[in-house]
Amino acid sequence: MSKVSIDISTFEAVIFDVDGVLSQITIPMGPDGVPQRTVNVRDGYAIKTAIEKGVVVGIITGGYSENLPKRYESLGMKHIYMKVPYKIEALRDFISRTGISAEKIIYVGDDLPDIEVMQYCGFSVAPADAAPEVKAIAKYISPVCGGMGVARDILEELLKVKHLWMNEAAFGW
Repeated sequence: MSKVSIDISTFEAVIFDVDGVLSQITIPMGPDGVPQRTVNVRDGYAIKTAIEKGVVVGIITGGYSENLPKRYESLGMKHIYMKVPYKIEALRDFISRTGISAEKIIYVGDDLPDIEVMQYCGFSVAPADAAPEVKAIAKYISPVCGGMGVARDILEELLKVKHLWMNEAAFGW
């Protein structure tokens, strides 16, 4: 039985914010002033699995890091939007490029810049430690905090309802 209250089996894409979703909300600052984002290895495994199973996975973030695309491209991600002041514009570009309608997109966000996109997409997810305003509009609140497995949580749920999670031997990296 799914933890998600609605049938998400028809969703085709999942888009994530980075800071507070794929990385923890408190991150060290490098000597150059650039945040040193964390990654969750289990999130990475779920992202790679989802992509290999045909789910389109992307990122829309206001932040920037040279290393961010390297990490997620290595998992097979092709849609990475960084330094985005208005996320709805990046979402519209994603829709145009992929042909996936907003109704078939799950968006995972944690803070105020994510609200417009969360309301536009078919299903919205927030980490357990998201801003109260975001949790108030999210259709599903993950039981885990940002950077601690939120991507794994929602992607595992999506793949399970599509009967694509662990239906064969687990792969290595």
